[in-house]
Amino acid sequence: MKVSIQNITKEYENKRVLDIPWHCFSQGKITGIVGVNGAGKSTLIRILGGLEEPSQGQVFYNGDPEFEKYYREITLVFQHPYLLSSSVYHNIAYPLKVRKWPRKDIQHCVKQTMQELDIEHLRDQRATTLSGGERQKVALARAGCFNPSLLLLDEPTANIDPHSIQVLESYIKKLNREKGTTIIIVTHNMEQAQRLCDERITMEEGRIIEFTRREGCQ
Repeated sequence: MKVSIQNITKEYENKRVLDIPWHCFSQGKITGIVGVNGAGKSTLIRILGGLEEPSQGQVFYNGDPEFEKYYREITLVFQHPYLLSSSVYHNIAYPLKVRKWPRKDIQHCVKQTMQELDIEHLRDQRATTLSGGERQKVALARAGCFNPSLLLLDEPTANIDPHSIQVLESYIKKLNREKGTTIIIVTHNMEQAQRLCDERITMEEGRIIEFTRREGCQ
């Protein structure tokens, strides 16, 4: 999915926290959003995901401003994800059931996704009892299993163990490489941005101050 923004602003209590005249997130690429706390990164990604309305301006999905047409193709994963108080299997299967996938396809997809994220052994465990790294794996599995066109990630690997970070990054790259998923990730970790991202924008005080593209990336 190609995503572009035009004349986006966001204000809270008369304070402008976002002011972006224009930017286009390339289709089928991984774009990193970096910057210090308060730069507007999370606000931007919440607007892209339809969780907040901009004060002014528009977001275009494949050139169309109608978010309602595309919301089933878009998913978000946050640093502290909300999981259902049920089994890991049910959490991952939930978006597939909502989309009325056949039962056999759901079973196959969930099993494969759990294998890829090394959480098969957690299949029947209640998701709310998991560690931070395990919760993030389940949240990413749930987000990625239905092959979204746009995956939005807000600090998905913050404060978790190095092995879980490695597994999560591998899965993110696999989704992008094999499914062509457009991925936008907020991260404080510049090394992670360099490892994962084809393109990177740097934000400061609600504005995009720098755009870079990995060498050789078209």
